[in-house]
Amino acid sequence: MDELQERIAGEIALSDTPGSTMKKWRELFGISQVELSKFLKISTSTISDYEGNRRASPGVGIIKRFVNALFELDSRRGGEIARNLGRYNLPKSENPFYSIHDFAAPIGGDDFARIIEAKVVSNPGYLDNIRLFGYTMIDSLRVILEISPNEYPKLFGNTSERVFIFDGVSTGRSPMVVIRVAPIKPKLVVLQNIDNVDKVAIKISQIEKMPLLTTKLTTEEIKLRLDKI
Repeated sequence: MDELQERIAGEIALSDTPGSTMKKWRELFGISQVELSKFLKISTSTISDYEGNRRASPGVGIIKRFVNALFELDSRRGGEIARNLGRYNLPKSENPFYSIHDFAAPIGGDDFARIIEAKVVSNPGYLDNIRLFGYTMIDSLRVILEISPNEYPKLFGNTSERVFIFDGVSTGRSPMVVIRVAPIKPKLVVLQNIDNVDKVAIKISQIEKMPLLTTKLTTEEIKLRLDKI
């Protein structure tokens, strides 16, 4: 196994709910239970039982087969997911202007908005189709002033299927401009403690077809709620 495969296997092995973690990674790779079952030559019900945590925790051998299957099936499709994960999986910055958290299981955009008591400022129709695998909490001012283009991919952790939550926002224009010119985009953006969102920020979110939300919850309350997912 390479470094990325070993990290995925380690996350599954150390998880309190290894089946849910296996499901998360299968869905991140865009692989169905049917595809996986055919490759591994086991029934879909067996995979479903593992992912539903109805079977005993998988052993090292099962985890290794599972991870190898994800990468082999992805390779047959051109290896895009593995390449993207390798790009996102950079060493974490020691700068304290952002923090990354991955969910144990993906969550829909509508459910996410409900959990953080968010108001949808633009593109509410896209929430239904969004599945989020984690969030990045960002100090808006510091990320604008200090982050370099080489560091930007670090904000995505393992995947771009995540939400950016900006704190210290005045109008919302600056962080949205950064997102507009960046090569990788989050699926959802949340602005904290802001009453009037800049019209340019709203326009950018509409161009990018990216829901833009606001919330009055504190950073601590948001983390408390989201880290339970």
